[in-house]
Amino acid sequence: MNSGATVDATDARILLALAHEPRATILALAQRLGLSRNTVQARLTKLETNGALGSRERGVAPGALGYPLTAFVTMHVDQHRLSEVAETLAAIPEVVEVFGLSGQTDLLARVVAADAEDLYRIAGQILASPGVERTTTALAMRELVPHRLTPLLERVAGIGRRSGRPNGR
Repeated sequence: MNSGATVDATDARILLALAHEPRATILALAQRLGLSRNTVQARLTKLETNGALGSRERGVAPGALGYPLTAFVTMHVDQHRLSEVAETLAAIPEVVEVFGLSGQTDLLARVVAADAEDLYRIAGQILASPGVERTTTALAMRELVPHRLTPLLERVAGIGRRSGRPNGR
């Protein structure tokens, strides 16, 4: 899960500005931050190349696509078939992310569905996947803390409160 990329204070400031204004041009970001256009362009290219700047898909709301339900499916799998399970899960469009876990459960999948019947179909499809031994499905009732990185970016950029690990490291 660790991309191996490190983000310094300048990178964090660029990412914060981009988070606040995702459609900003390179020139607008440079002016806002008091950096040269070439510096902003080079740093964004580096962040994209080394994996520090993730997919922009996360900003798309599944509900807007007709999938208002979110559920989490935990799986116990045959470890010898883990790659096959991952490929099968990746082929199910409603499976939006999958994590390998330590502990009692092997995998955690976040899935989206149109309704309860659709969720039942998706859960059945996951359970029928070769290598999946058993599953547990939990419906997300509401999101209490949305996905966010702004507090960590602010810490690395040296903005705001300082708690936890210094400079995000």
